[in-house]
Amino acid sequence: MNDLHISAFVIIALSLWRWKRRVEASLCPATVFHCRAFCSTPSEPDPIDIHKRKLFLWFSHLPQEEKQFGGYFSPETMHVDPLILERNPEERLGLLSPCLQTQNSSFPSVTVEQLFEPTDAWSEDRGINVLLYGAVGTGKSTVIRKLVLDWCTGTTLANFKLLVPFSCEDLNQLSKMASLRDLVSRKYLHLKKHPLLSGEGSQAKDVLFLFNGMEKIQLDFRIGSTELCSDPNEALLPGVVVVNLLRKYLLPEASILVTTRLSALDRIPQKYISRYAQICGFTDPDRQRAYFTSRLLQQSGKTAHNQEAQALIELLYLSLQRESQLAAACFLPSYCWLTCATLHFLHFTSINAPIRTLTGIYTSFLRLNFGGEVLGTGAGTNVPIQGHHSSLMLYVVRTVGKLAFDGVTYKRTSFSERELEQWIGGKTKTDEELRQLAMFRTDVLDFFLAPCVGNDKYLSQDLSENDERRYVFAVPAMQEYLAALYMVLGENKSALEKLTRQVSMAIGQATEDVNALMNILSKFIPLRIFAIFNLLKLFPKLFEKISSRNKGSIARTMAAEMFRTEDSYNEDVLDQVEQSLLGVHGPQPKQYSEGQPFELYPIFMGGLLHYGNRVLLQQLGCSIQSSTVAQITLALRKYLVRELSKPQPPEELMDLLVLLYEFQNPRLTAEVLASIRAIRLTNIRMTPIKCFVLSTVLSCTPPSYHLEELDLSSCLLTHDMLQMLWPAFRHTHNLNLQFNSLGPESCILLRDLLLDSKILIRSLQLCDNPLLDSGAHTLLESLPKNQSLTHLSLMHTGLGDKGALELAERLQQHTGLQELNVAYNNIGDNAALTLVDACREHPSIHTVHLYLNPLSDVGKKSLYVRGVLRGHGGSGRHVKVLASVTEGSDISEDWHPILSVIRENASSWDHKRIKQQLKVFLTDLEWGRQQQQSFWKRLHFRKVEKGVKQTLQMLEKDTPSKRYHK
Repeated sequence: MNDLHISAFVIIALSLWRWKRRVEASLCPATVFHCRAFCSTPSEPDPIDIHKRKLFLWFSHLPQEEKQFGGYFSPETMHVDPLILERNPEERLGLLSPCLQTQNSSFPSVTVEQLFEPTDAWSEDRGINVLLYGAVGTGKSTVIRKLVLDWCTGTTLANFKLLVPFSCEDLNQLSKMASLRDLVSRKYLHLKKHPLLSGEGSQAKDVLFLFNGMEKIQLDFRIGSTELCSDPNEALLPGVVVVNLLRKYLLPEASILVTTRLSALDRIPQKYISRYAQICGFTDPDRQRAYFTSRLLQQSGKTAHNQEAQALIELLYLSLQRESQLAAACFLPSYCWLTCATLHFLHFTSINAPIRTLTGIYTSFLRLNFGGEVLGTGAGTNVPIQGHHSSLMLYVVRTVGKLAFDGVTYKRTSFSERELEQWIGGKTKTDEELRQLAMFRTDVLDFFLAPCVGNDKYLSQDLSENDERRYVFAVPAMQEYLAALYMVLGENKSALEKLTRQVSMAIGQATEDVNALMNILSKFIPLRIFAIFNLLKLFPKLFEKISSRNKGSIARTMAAEMFRTEDSYNEDVLDQVEQSLLGVHGPQPKQYSEGQPFELYPIFMGGLLHYGNRVLLQQLGCSIQSSTVAQITLALRKYLVRELSKPQPPEELMDLLVLLYEFQNPRLTAEVLASIRAIRLTNIRMTPIKCFVLSTVLSCTPPSYHLEELDLSSCLLTHDMLQMLWPAFRHTHNLNLQFNSLGPESCILLRDLLLDSKILIRSLQLCDNPLLDSGAHTLLESLPKNQSLTHLSLMHTGLGDKGALELAERLQQHTGLQELNVAYNNIGDNAALTLVDACREHPSIHTVHLYLNPLSDVGKKSLYVRGVLRGHGGSGRHVKVLASVTEGSDISEDWHPILSVIRENASSWDHKRIKQQLKVFLTDLEWGRQQQQSFWKRLHFRKVEKGVKQTLQMLEKDTPSKRYHK
């Protein structure tokens, strides 16, 4: 028993001891963790490693705008090094000339890593200060991002153990005093107590500070204004800390890399800079081609996409080698980005990708380059930077946008130096305005305008040879975008319109007290005209009419520019955009307009009213109010509906669809399309984006909306495009897909289209598509269950006898078909007779087209007899068989449509085969004429013979002829 008691006591004691340990551990977790951490110091993660991992994650993050490329890119695959030239301090001010002039420069090309290599003037106790500068869009931010990522992976700047990046824009937001170590720990907590930043010994020689965007922070190097400090723990204003670092008074062993714009070069005295380097962008076509390849060639992995991307790159490279205006623009990597984004939009639009618009691309482009930018003074170190209310983008709109608007108004794309001075300089009065203008000219103006490098066919004819250099917009579409933005923002208002707007806003915020109203009016209106505006208190709706007048004029302008008669013969806007980037290869298209067409201008105006673009513009300091959008939309709907009552050419109709797509307003789109019953886009070169536009726009209409006709003949459609057009087919009764490139695989989709009970297609025209027997077999599978189809055209689709016989078998399973066209399909006598017999037994078919098939004279006579022969018991039907321009000994009633079809398609059909058939027609006509006794009938035969001979002559000359009129 004693042993048992002792054992039990031991067990209880051990249990109590374990329970006590668990309680202590639960009550003091921090202490236990501290002990473990202290005891396992060798395994503690290195703060530098933590820093590299976090920096890599932060700087690997891509802007939202990069998602339009499909998300297949990373900073490593996208980056192409721009040209960086080291400059002598004495010559830095002379380098404000365009970077294109640096191609033959004697300055050496360097990398950022080479700028920090030791030189003869370098000493170990003083770090190197490098100033990296460049114009807007040359790639400063991209170079910095790649530099940080490479340091994190150990591929560059390995001699620095610690890299500490700072954004000068963030530093400028800090109003409280803080020490250097506080500034570092505020952003990088894991470096709070790192010994490299302690200032002890020479440890700081392994540190590189990076200050990006130095023009956004106020630096004052005067001793009287900025105190000296050598203690990393002393609290100072952020600008003072940066100044002491550059002075080498604080952590003198540390190296510093500063990036800035051209106008801020003198913000740092020359004695504090060890090396100057200028980013010059892409000054040669090879760098530009490398950039395009990195962006366009990495699609979703599809071979077809890569082949198309490779073809685009080759066209771009040819355009760049010709020293075109595009090459002058693409020396800025930003414009290379815009070019790639536009081409990606035009050629690689996908149903699964987020909706993107051309206006959205240009708005995003400006946000990438000018987001958060304010208009500084560009003056010396003692002049403060402007507040946030002074948006740089708004300044661009009021200056460059005004110039662009004037060019669009008077159909001009090039401007002289005097005109630039007039529009950009304006009437400056104060020193502050002059400083802002100087900074704007230095940093921003060259971003939008470039010297004209080619012969502009739209230059004024009255210019002399000795006229001064002319300037054009770097990308032609940018002129139309800025002009549209200038218009929509209301910057073109008269002084009276702006005044009434201010008064209207003030009255809207005021009370109904008459005295308060008078006080408000007196602030805006001179006393001599105050009596007139005093009447406004009696007519409160007058202000609303005045404010909406300008919105109506914007809508009228959009509608008028959209349907300009002189622009009707131009290609659609999407093709114009592509040609401006890739150039025109082969014969130059005939231009019908005397001046430059500006058809993108109204489309951009519509796109700028979209909410998504207005949000981005709001971030740029350009505000478009919702009330303004509502008034413009209301007026625009009326004008568009009125204009669409007139017939429009296919190019103009395509432009209208693009406008509605850019607008992204389903309600407006549905109301405008309600007045359209036919969309005819014949001969429009359809692309993925155009197919997506058509489907998206028609998807905005209610299910009850139907088009009588959707004509997509001769549009170069492919199977992939057909899939994108499925939503558009849902609203179509008569679908014309003639003269495209639809093969047997497309018949699967067409079969499913006919089997869909919600789609009521009555007429389907597939002439001149290589469907073949296999495709016809797939398509005919839909006949048993389809109840809507009444007209089916399979002319010149490669059916053959096998396809004709299968069609004859399937006809009885479809009771609604009325007309069947199987002309020019290499169908012989037996198959044709079988098909006509099946049509005669069909309850509703009344016409069969069989001309241009290798039918014998006996076969054609038999077909004619079979067509008019009655069946057993008198229940047979009359079926019109069009096998030739004659029917027996008479002229066919449809001889003219047959000849018209041949004339229209002769260019794409086999000339030898068609000429052979036409000669057969002449033989038939000659025999029929000899059978006639009536003079008038013989005269009619000769008239038809004349038409056939004219068609034959046209084929022999191989030149298009005028349409033959009956």
